Amino acid sequence: MAKEWILNSEILNLPKRERAALAYELIKSLDAPAEEGVAEAWDREIMRRIAQIDARQARLLDRKTLRNKVQHALHHADANRKDIG
Repeated sequence: MAKEWILNSEILNLPKRERAALAYELIKSLDAPAEEGVAEAWDREIMRRIAQIDARQARLLDRKTLRNKVQHALHHADANRKDIG
């Protein structure tokens, strides 16, 4: 336990930039490793969606319409949660 307190004290005395870099690395180390093939699957999905947009097969929304849809969905989700709880 004493070693941990010494290490903690030393870390807290590091310059802000070094503490931030260390914090970033520690948080990054908590992330689960990416599953095999996930990045490639996302790349394929992105390319599929771009192709749909280029072929005018996708329905695009402007920011205002998207915001209204999200707010509507959140409002109804909140109302449903209140009904359940």
